[in-house]
Amino acid sequence: MDELFKEKVLEWISRKHIFTKKYVFVPILHWRHWNLLIFCNFDKPLQSNTQTTCMLLLDSMQMSGPRRLEPTIRKFLLDVYEAEKRPVMKQAISKIPLLIPKVPQQRNGEDCGRFVLYFISLFMESAPKNFSTTGGYPYFMKEDWFAPQDFDCFCKRFKLCS
Repeated sequence: MDELFKEKVLEWISRKHIFTKKYVFVPILHWRHWNLLIFCNFDKPLQSNTQTTCMLLLDSMQMSGPRRLEPTIRKFLLDVYEAEKRPVMKQAISKIPLLIPKVPQQRNGEDCGRFVLYFISLFMESAPKNFSTTGGYPYFMKEDWFAPQDFDCFCKRFKLCS
């Protein structure tokens, strides 16, 4: 989000060829709060009939208003397409769904970064091979996706406790 680093970040991203990956995890730090953006099925054409190209924004503190990030996310995505010299129209990017599922919420003002790591871990374990949002979110992305004690065990396991 910092213009000072934008060019270097886009250069690094373009070397990773993220549009060849089924899932891409993008941790976002904004206003001292971490969110997780997941690009889903960007390895397929944007208008694929078989799989849903979408973006998931996971926020462990939804009262902070995650929709406020949407314009910045869409601008970032357009910048990435341009950096990779991929033809895309701004209108096509505006049609990619940005979904914000209700996920478990943090219990304090300090766990957002740990939640992002846990969201990544759980998503990698649970994501279906053929991700689609037809019929709603995938079965695992709900407010009760995990219990607080599961999160606590994860933090202890990786020594993420404060």
